[in-house]
Amino acid sequence: MHRTHRHPASRALAAGALSLALLSAGSAGAFAAGAKPSPSPSMCGMKPCMASPSPSAMASITIKPSTTSVNAGGSVTFTGRTQGLKVGWPLVLQHQKAGKWIPLKATTRTKNGSSYSLTAKLNTVGNEHLRVSAVGKKVYSPAVTVNVT
Repeated sequence: MHRTHRHPASRALAAGALSLALLSAGSAGAFAAGAKPSPSPSMCGMKPCMASPSPSAMASITIKPSTTSVNAGGSVTFTGRTQGLKVGWPLVLQHQKAGKWIPLKATTRTKNGSSYSLTAKLNTVGNEHLRVSAVGKKVYSPAVTVNVT
């Protein structure tokens, strides 16, 4: 009789240990499925992986018109500064027509100190929405409005 009492206790202990192991493995698997993988050292070294911003995202252009109202055929000078563009980078003045940005004949290049200045003759009567664009890049100034009368 002494022998039969040990055998059921051993089974119960083994079954409990197995149940605990299965529950632990199941919850760990569920946790791992919801967790985000950590970057591997081979991809990013020992530093965290981060996407580097594109050069266009770091570049910018400011704009200021010499006047916000001009007679048809009159000239407006646009000045501003650039950031993230090399000295000598070409810039063009654009105006919005039917929802599209169309380049005008007014062009310039960035100067030392990242400044620019360009003059445009505006002939179309009405509100002109204008901006400066870096040629060959997706970098634009904010739009400004000049009223042409």
